[in-house]
Amino acid sequence: MKRSLLGLAMAASMLVAPLVHATVIEYHATLTGSAESPPNASPGTGFAIVITDDVADTMSIHVTFEDLLGSTTASHIHCCTAFPLTGTAGVATTVPFFAGFPIGVTSGTYDVLLDMTDLASYNPAFVAAHGGTAAGAEAFLFNGMSLGESYLNIHTNLFQGGEIRGFLRVPEPATLALFGLGLAGLGFARRRKQR
Repeated sequence: MKRSLLGLAMAASMLVAPLVHATVIEYHATLTGSAESPPNASPGTGFAIVITDDVADTMSIHVTFEDLLGSTTASHIHCCTAFPLTGTAGVATTVPFFAGFPIGVTSGTYDVLLDMTDLASYNPAFVAAHGGTAAGAEAFLFNGMSLGESYLNIHTNLFQGGEIRGFLRVPEPATLALFGLGLAGLGFARRRKQR
């Protein structure tokens, strides 16, 4: 009897275990003026890495940017566009900008870990439009991100609608492989220099 109960418990844990694993997804975005809507001729550039975890209910955001024509006034993630990788959408995350985002500058870096169960991580209008709860907002945002319907942008005093932006996308395997080769090459060059 004990063996059959143990066997049943093990079988149940094998069925449930895959359901509790986190889906951690890393998105990248290259931010440019030409990617804005409408496009602009800003020489500003940036790069964003956004990592979502649907079990820990977190979103990590890392942004670097430089050479903006205007001074920063806002930055956030917009979601969800009608079609992937095109169009505009309302602000999904905190307004008018991520807490602690460098404001009044033309270049900088930013890192934050958002608790997606905290209503303060969202634009209140986004929450209201998606069930009125953080859980509803998170599900809608994470789904929109997975479909290529969200973007991160940086607004400035000269480009109030956004000076640079980029759609959040999962890097292609070839891009990741190229990145890995670049890191390996740097490591090889460093080892060779040390000799």
